[in-house]
Amino acid sequence: MEKGSPRMTGGTRETPVNSSPAVAANAEGEEIEVLESTDVLPVAPEDYDPENSGFISTERFRDLLATHGSELDPHKLEVLLALADGNADGKICYQDFVNLMSNKRSNSFRRAILQGSRQLKGCSLRDEVGLGLSQRLVRHVAYETLPREVDRKWYFDSYTYCPPPWLILAITIAEVAVFMYYGCQLDRLVLQVSSPSFLKSPLPYHPQLRAQSWRYLSYIFMHTGIEHLSLNMAMQLLVGVPLEMVHGALRIGLVYVCGVLAGSLAVSVTDMTAPVVGSSGGVYALVSAHLANVVMNWSGMKCQFKLFRMAMALVCMSVEFGRAVWLRFYPPAFPPCPNPSFVAHLGGVVVGLTLGVVVLQNYEQRLQEQSLFWIFFCVYTLFVLCAVFWNIFAYSLLDVRLPPPP
Repeated sequence: MEKGSPRMTGGTRETPVNSSPAVAANAEGEEIEVLESTDVLPVAPEDYDPENSGFISTERFRDLLATHGSELDPHKLEVLLALADGNADGKICYQDFVNLMSNKRSNSFRRAILQGSRQLKGCSLRDEVGLGLSQRLVRHVAYETLPREVDRKWYFDSYTYCPPPWLILAITIAEVAVFMYYGCQLDRLVLQVSSPSFLKSPLPYHPQLRAQSWRYLSYIFMHTGIEHLSLNMAMQLLVGVPLEMVHGALRIGLVYVCGVLAGSLAVSVTDMTAPVVGSSGGVYALVSAHLANVVMNWSGMKCQFKLFRMAMALVCMSVEFGRAVWLRFYPPAFPPCPNPSFVAHLGGVVVGLTLGVVVLQNYEQRLQEQSLFWIFFCVYTLFVLCAVFWNIFAYSLLDVRLPPPP
């Protein structure tokens, strides 16, 4: 059948479709328009694998692109090939081809089309040789956090360590510094919460001092002991730093701060007499969002030992959460003030599984362009407003008996 000629299917005359990728550039090169097509011609029988399995090899697809896509820049041909073979398995199914020719293109593809000078190699990123230590680290982070090969290549080509992942490192250093300061002041490193002076700091959240609004965030710098700090710090660095390298400080900071604030507000609503310390709300928001992203993109994630890594993360989270539950119901050292609450962990998990997952799903697409992000953000904002009104009116209306101020 000649290119551009009409075809008959079941007696119905169909509109001709160009089987080659259609990309038009204006004379000045200021804008390149990717023409969308949702009606795709089936691939000819001779283009399939010999077993007629419904797949075409990437090499055969490369030959077809070279033959019918001569008007494209060579680098853009590589982008088309990398996008079609998103899971880097060496073959392309019919649905991959439909997605390629329809509007289901990733932002990486659109940006690469607009920046044809960028080199995107056709081979898998794992096959790259001669990489330095920093390049190997970036490649490792790409495979740890991104599910699509074309996104991993784009990230590997564009990441420059400028700015470095400073946010999570700065928060961790501040937490360690505050812990060491109070460790020296209280002369205690394990179970600092059992010291009568622990809650006298201006940092932890206390129900009697809930009018001091900074405490809803500053409580992350206080920990019940070195065992609490160690588990949070390990998860925060192992998960938070790679995520910040890929998604940037703004996105990761948004998820972290939302998890921290949701944690303290959840305690003020559900566990009204308990104080809160520790960064578990923010840490659990990041970890749960990352784990959910791995599960949702399981087949595309190429990180080594991903099942073992997920199991270890869940074990660490369970141990830390179990310890917090035990400490909450353990007889307080200084009654009638109860031990810190564990509900902040749950608030962080909820934020991670909703807002966090949306933020991490596409590391390039702008957040303001994602409708699901705005839905979850509005729900989160509504929760914050309700919790604020709860803190203002509910304590007096319910006549809650609060512990004395520290």
